[in-house]
Amino acid sequence: MNGTAGDNINKRRTGAEGEKTNKRKTGAKYETAACRYLEEHGYSVIRRNFHAGRSGEIDIIAEDSSGILVFCECKYRHDSRYGDPLEAVDRRKQHQICRIALRYCMLHNIPSSYPCRFDVIGITGDGTLKHIENAFPFC
Repeated sequence: MNGTAGDNINKRRTGAEGEKTNKRKTGAKYETAACRYLEEHGYSVIRRNFHAGRSGEIDIIAEDSSGILVFCECKYRHDSRYGDPLEAVDRRKQHQICRIALRYCMLHNIPSSYPCRFDVIGITGDGTLKHIENAFPFC
């Protein structure tokens, strides 16, 4: 099959995979910057990219200097064309993060009375980093 539609589909798939890989690399770069920022501000990073199967992942799990467990979502935007990166953590994403945090606590035998919070870090293409502590409640 020379030059068929099937060949075009495979090319598109390859392109999409390449794009996905680039987004992962970009995400990892800015998650590393967020971890460095947190560590510079007295946090201990416990885990990065905690996966909960099909439920998704939490970018950073850390403990702040007062011993609070922090579940942190990191968002990057090259520019403001698609809005502020902090705006990307909508209600649906908040619920997803809460479910994954609950799973993390269950897997690690962390009691429900243990203090925790949900933070969001937004990074823009110009290098601006915004950290919102206690960005949303457990939902």
